Amino acid sequence: MDKLRKMDLNKINKMLMEMASGNFFYRLERTGNHDNLESIILVLNMLAEEIQEILIHQGYANLNGIVKHLIQLNFLLDMQGVIKGVNKSTCLTLSYLHEDLLKKRFDALLNTKSKKRWTKYLKKIGKKGFYETSMELTFVSKEGLLLPHTCHIGSCEGQHTQDNGIWVTVILFSKDRKERDELQRQDIISYKEKKTTGSGNELKTTKNRPKLSFEDIRKIREGRNLILNNLEKDLPSLRDFALQLGTNEFKLKYGFKELFGTSVYRFLLQERLRKAKMLIQYTDFTIKTIAYKTGFKSIPHFSRVYKKTYGYAPSELRKISRKDP
Repeated sequence: MDKLRKMDLNKINKMLMEMASGNFFYRLERTGNHDNLESIILVLNMLAEEIQEILIHQGYANLNGIVKHLIQLNFLLDMQGVIKGVNKSTCLTLSYLHEDLLKKRFDALLNTKSKKRWTKYLKKIGKKGFYETSMELTFVSKEGLLLPHTCHIGSCEGQHTQDNGIWVTVILFSKDRKERDELQRQDIISYKEKKTTGSGNELKTTKNRPKLSFEDIRKIREGRNLILNNLEKDLPSLRDFALQLGTNEFKLKYGFKELFGTSVYRFLLQERLRKAKMLIQYTDFTIKTIAYKTGFKSIPHFSRVYKKTYGYAPSELRKISRKDP
C-alpha cells in the first residue's frame, strides 16, 4: 500500500512540474479510493482541464493570443499494430527513447479502456482493408501520466501487401511562450565571461562562449528527462541522441556541461548510482536485480564503480540498512 501511495505522489509531483512548465495536457489516473489522495488527483485533473480549455479558447478567439502552434504525435504501424516509426515529439511527450518505441505494440502505450477500443478497430480494419476514422484514446507516459486525446487513424496501402500500414496522428495545442522564454533566457544563463581587473571597478570582457538559445536549453533539459526515465537502458550515441532531441552533438555536450556541470555520460552514471543507492536502502531487490535495473551489465562492474564513488560496497550498505534502529 505504501509503495502504491509513493507511486501516486511521484506522479502528482511529475504532473505539477509539467503544469509549472506550461503543459496542461497530462492527467492522473484515478485511484478509486475515497481518501485525500484521490481528492488531490481529482482537483488536479479538473484544474488542468479547465486551464487547457481556457488556453485553447483564447487562442482561437484571438489570433494574437496564447495558442500559436501545434505539436503532432505521429505513429506509423504495421497491420498488426506494431510501431514502425514515430516522430521526435512522440518520444519526448511519452518520455521514451526512440529505439524503445520501435517494434513496440501500439496498445502497450494505452490505458485499459483504450486498449479494448483499439483491439476492436484492428479487427474492423482487417475486414475492410482500407479504413479511416477518429477515436478517443488515452496514452500512458513512461512515468504513468495519462494523455487523453482524439486520434485520427487510418490505413495506408503500399505498392506491395507487406508495405500496408496504419497511421495515427494526435494533435496537441501548445502555448506560445516566445516572450516569456526570451525573458527567462536572459535570466537563466549569461554567455559572456567578465572578470575584474585592477581595483575591481574596471571590467574586461573576455572571449565569448558559444551561445545557447532558450530552445537549445529546453531540448537539453528534455534530454536530461529522457536519461532519468531510461536509466536501465543503454544511451544511444551522442550523435543519435542529439538528433532525437532536435539539436547537434556539440550543443548537447556543451549545453549539458553548462547547465548541469558535467558530461552526458557522467550524468548518466551519477544518476544510475543515485537510484541504485535508494533501491538498496529502501527495497528488497537483490543487489543483482538492482544492478540490472540501473543499467549495469555485471555485478563486479557495478560493485567496483559503486565503491569507488561512495567508499563502500553495495553489500555493506544493504547490511547497514537492514539493521534494526
